Amino acid sequence: MLGAGLCWWPDALAIVDEIQVYTDDLDYRGESGLELHVNTTPSGRRTPDYPGDVPPHHGVRITPEFSWGLGNDFDWGLYLPTATDAQWHYHFGGVKLRTKWLPLHGVEGKGGWYFGINNELSNLTKAFSDSRWNDEVRVIGGYRGPDWLIGVNPILEWGLSPGFRGSPDVNLAWKAVHDVAQGVALGAEYYGDIGTLANRLPRDQQNRTLYAVMEIERKSWSLNFGVGHGLTPATDNWTVKAIVGISFN
Repeated sequence: MLGAGLCWWPDALAIVDEIQVYTDDLDYRGESGLELHVNTTPSGRRTPDYPGDVPPHHGVRITPEFSWGLGNDFDWGLYLPTATDAQWHYHFGGVKLRTKWLPLHGVEGKGGWYFGINNELSNLTKAFSDSRWNDEVRVIGGYRGPDWLIGVNPILEWGLSPGFRGSPDVNLAWKAVHDVAQGVALGAEYYGDIGTLANRLPRDQQNRTLYAVMEIERKSWSLNFGVGHGLTPATDNWTVKAIVGISFN
């Protein structure tokens, strides 16, 4: 799977291992790929939110994502999140499995409207989540033009472990990029949490980050690189992220 695509956090989640807006990327039957998600926080939260939490300040998160095409507009992926903290101690995050269905998408190489849904089930350690079991449902929508792309992801996230079940957290992510050269695009990505379906957070308590991003697309690899700045007091001040994609086709 090439290209950029987000994973934000509900109250139970601490570490953001995947900062990605899902678009019309899909592995077709017989295709497979690897995306390496890397992000770090030069300036951010320093205190734990719960026992076992790893604060993001000066930490580095590295998550390989393996993907395979299933056919019939489905693919699936496996994540193995890891992190180091400010003292360079290593933390294994657990396992995440996802299934993506993209029934509406443009002709490859020509673009058009796209729409789908992604479901992600995770079994995470305390370093990454206060709730061991979690589920995420992400709606994927947008349009790919000849030299531009717009994508939107409304996201619902649930803690499935006892004590964390309840109204899902609501998050929103979007991206807009425009080609500036052959295979090179510049633009912006936005990630924000709103609260839960039952309780919207006050604006100054919401996590909101705006990224300036650059994307490079080649036949067998891709790069998404971004620098993000927090827009509210509750958000990490600066975050740097990269996604390196490799196609095994």
